[in-house]
Amino acid sequence: MTDEKRIASRRNVGIFAHVDAGKTTTTEHLLYLSGRIRSLGSVDSGTAQTDSLDVERERGISVRSATTSLVWQHTWINLVDTPGHVDFLSEVERSLRVMDGAILIISAVEGVQSQTEMIWHALQSLKIPTLLYMNKLDRVGADPERVLQEIHKQLTGMAVPIYAPLGIEDTFRAARNVLDDAPPAAGALPGFDLAAAVEKLSELDEPLLTSYIEGAPIAAHDVKAALQRYARQGEAFPLLVGASSKAIGIEELLAAILDYLPEPRGDAEQPLSAVVFKVERDKTMGRMAYVRLYEGTIRNRDTVVNATQGVEEKVTQIRRIDGRKAEDLGVVAAGDIAAVCGLTQVRIGDVLGRPDSVPPAPRMAVPLLTVQVHAESDAQYPALVAALQELTDEDPLLDLQWLQDERELHVKVMGAIQLEILTSLLSSRFGLAVRFDQPSVIYKETPSQVGEGFIAYTMPKPCWAILRFRIEPGSPGSGLVYESQVRGEQLLVQYQNEVARRVPEALLQGLLGWEVTDVKVTLVEGEHHVWHTHPLDFAVATPMGIMQGLAQTGTTLLEPMLQVRITVPEEFGGKVLSDLVQMRASFDAPSIAGGRFVLEGRLPVATSLEYPVKLSAMSGGRGVITSSFAGYQPSPPDVHAERKRRGVNPLDQSKYILAVRKALSN
Repeated sequence: MTDEKRIASRRNVGIFAHVDAGKTTTTEHLLYLSGRIRSLGSVDSGTAQTDSLDVERERGISVRSATTSLVWQHTWINLVDTPGHVDFLSEVERSLRVMDGAILIISAVEGVQSQTEMIWHALQSLKIPTLLYMNKLDRVGADPERVLQEIHKQLTGMAVPIYAPLGIEDTFRAARNVLDDAPPAAGALPGFDLAAAVEKLSELDEPLLTSYIEGAPIAAHDVKAALQRYARQGEAFPLLVGASSKAIGIEELLAAILDYLPEPRGDAEQPLSAVVFKVERDKTMGRMAYVRLYEGTIRNRDTVVNATQGVEEKVTQIRRIDGRKAEDLGVVAAGDIAAVCGLTQVRIGDVLGRPDSVPPAPRMAVPLLTVQVHAESDAQYPALVAALQELTDEDPLLDLQWLQDERELHVKVMGAIQLEILTSLLSSRFGLAVRFDQPSVIYKETPSQVGEGFIAYTMPKPCWAILRFRIEPGSPGSGLVYESQVRGEQLLVQYQNEVARRVPEALLQGLLGWEVTDVKVTLVEGEHHVWHTHPLDFAVATPMGIMQGLAQTGTTLLEPMLQVRITVPEEFGGKVLSDLVQMRASFDAPSIAGGRFVLEGRLPVATSLEYPVKLSAMSGGRGVITSSFAGYQPSPPDVHAERKRRGVNPLDQSKYILAVRKALSN
């Protein structure tokens, strides 16, 4: 590895793409060209540097985000290779937060897909400067003009091609720099030239616009300088072309990382401000927390404050992880990424030190299915609980629930592929054979109308907690909004804080057993007793008041929806339309291009669980469906879905009080 003293600057870059766009292959070639690895690995043969899990090598897909690094032109580049499959979107989500720049890879054959759009919108919401890389120009069906139009229409009008393809499909041989003063090559594709770059940038840059309007000559180096400025601000997006499997466009991509993506900010001398974006368990070192530092420095044997959990822990080792290899660092400073050992209580998303420099986390991944897990025998349940808890530490969206009384284990998942991966991980890593039930859809509830919930918890003594809540429907996607209108002299602040903490817990199970969402809860009345009130009285009273209110408002069942894009050969279009009607889909008018029938619309998750397999079988493997979560919406009146309640229902107040008081006395 290049001597650290020669490092002039750094970059933190995430590599993102839809599944099968060539992301891991691109990462492998970047590492090889930089000299970081001596031989090229392959996704298909299971030798890719960033596919470290057995299941990744066996299946040829990325399951976890992988950190690696390389040096190019005296610049240290931290790369995070993220999964492309929608079932592992949570890994993408966590990686987005810690990047200063991104490479979004788009296949020149498939073009912009639903997950491409989802990742793009997340990058934009975080204002992350991004390079667009159109890959697979050597493949049959590559159509750079069409894909450029899709990028401008579906992602951004400010995508600026800086390289043009020489040849296409089997004649593709190189990427030609358009930001030079050479005349366009014969047969150059429209949009992939200097004039197109000038036209795009003139929308942002007044001097360029003036020269463009007046027809004055514009030097290529002035165009590049303008693009560098706007690209680093996240206002313009350089577009490159290549064929990673043949190493075409890789050197140009490395140069673009340095030219157009910003250096990380931060001062190593400032107090620590960092975030944990990944947790792994090492066989020898135990729990390793992958940390991005925004300010400050962490050294071996430092004691760091976990601001999220309010605990202090001592660092025992700092490592740089490169795929399957690791090297001890001893110190990591602002702007860098490393794995920190010794933080035994740390969780994904925890902030170390000051939180003010840590950017917000995007929210893209929403598990839509819940599934029960069965051990091979009763004796294996403790080991299975421990294994699933470890996996939940690494992916909190699994949201493990262990119901001891019923001896039931439940996890939340994104889809069937994730279940296959979990089965494989539990077998290879923990030696556990498990069985999953058929996944069931996660519904939600929302209040049907405005109403009030009242509870006077004054018996059996000693207790005293009186609460009145106003409960009303919220706007779609608003989640829970809670506020209190009660003055401190009516209900002490410490008791109000207890109520505020218990309201979200009380809404985890509504009248139908599902989480209640898109709801506004307002505490409008509260009363305590000077002698008889115990702080835990409000922990008991709050769920009873909330459930009594929901009984007044009634609840509406909400079902999860998918935004889908279906592409099939033209002759299957009629059958697809018929299927969609049966699945209660809503969709736009279909289009036909190049003999392919293309349709976009919204599908209920519940009616479409098996449809990808059915579509593939019907079309002889030539049909493609891509999907992304599109929120929850009210179910039709004839759809009924009720979940068995866990624990005693607070509507049965006498039984609930006895159950809770027994728990409190333990």
